[in-house]
Amino acid sequence: MRRYIFRGLIDGSLSTLGVVIGAQNASIGIIIAAGIGGGVANGLSNILGAFTAEKSEAERKLMEIQKAMVVYPELRKTELYKDMLKSTILSGISDGVATIVGSVIPIIPFIIALFLGLSKTYALIWAVILTILLLFSIGGYLGKLSKRNLILSGIKMAAAGISTAIICTLIERWIPT
Repeated sequence: MRRYIFRGLIDGSLSTLGVVIGAQNASIGIIIAAGIGGGVANGLSNILGAFTAEKSEAERKLMEIQKAMVVYPELRKTELYKDMLKSTILSGISDGVATIVGSVIPIIPFIIALFLGLSKTYALIWAVILTILLLFSIGGYLGKLSKRNLILSGIKMAAAGISTAIICTLIERWIPT
């Protein structure tokens, strides 16, 4: 389940960073609404996607087990199936909720800017910084889990965030508004 949480945090933060960069010429209110709306939609999509994919995989594994047995009991009525279904539901919810939580990170500076009257540029810079810090932290933690270099793992993950920010900025500049 931990992998779904990290995947969701990465997905939510990066996709919402792309939204706020792409909408940077809009008002702060529109940027916040687009970011939150996109984050919630992405989270709900991930709940459905993770649940559907995991359930299909669990069903496939269950059928393999059933075919390997001499007697063909109905495994869908067993504790094994109930455990697989429970795990599938938890995976989907973990992924989706983490996506929504991750999507809030790039929005926080815009909310602060809205209430304090700060500039969008200031908020955008902090949105990028906060997202990169989140990604660096996730990379470092995953490096620790996999017994790899924490700093190098963090830098690799942060590089993905920096690359995303650069690509989204180039797209925003390329498309006339």
